[in-house]
Amino acid sequence: MDEVKKLLEGFADRAAEGLPDADIDADVTRGRRALRRIKRRRRATGVLCVAAASALVLAIGNQVNWWRSSGEVADGPVGQETAASASGPSTMPPATPRSGHTFSEFGAPVVQLVANQQAWSTIDCSLAPKGWSAEAPIAANHVVLSQPQMRTADTAAKVILQASPQARALSKPRVTDAGGKTFHIGTLDGRLTAQVQLSNQWLLVSFPSGTVEWPDDAVRRFLDSCAVR
Repeated sequence: MDEVKKLLEGFADRAAEGLPDADIDADVTRGRRALRRIKRRRRATGVLCVAAASALVLAIGNQVNWWRSSGEVADGPVGQETAASASGPSTMPPATPRSGHTFSEFGAPVVQLVANQQAWSTIDCSLAPKGWSAEAPIAANHVVLSQPQMRTADTAAKVILQASPQARALSKPRVTDAGGKTFHIGTLDGRLTAQVQLSNQWLLVSFPSGTVEWPDDAVRRFLDSCAVR
């Protein structure tokens, strides 16, 4: 403010003739008052800006909460029932897999049993897994089924059928009686294995692990189609 006063005094010394002498002190006082008014306006403006920003944040927060609550209501049972009633009964047919295979929860395809077109040895089954065939040579009481892309030594991925005069001890067996036969399904040496007594012999079948899924009903159907001569 002292610098402003000096500047005004300099202008007063060079005042034009015919003009009254400048009142420096009055000018400085008016300048101070004007400066105070400017400062008050700035403070008031800052307060208003802060209040406006706070109001904007609260409004956005309330809007977000409203949308969330609306989404929860729409996703609930009432929203689902409304959507179902609006869409009406579906006329689209259910989708079916192109390959005819279904998949288990583990990701492996579930086996599909079809009519067996091959002649085996003393073990004969009217059903066989689709795409599988007996490996040559076929032993008298031993049949190995595999897929074309399987390696010869990869026995864990193959279906092995063998006839035996005695039953084997299975781990955690599940026993089911159906059609006059008793089916035993469990594990043997870590593999899914099933056995059934046919006439005076037992048929023991070891199933692959990981490549194809064999549900219990498919296992019983396969063994029920077999005979040991």
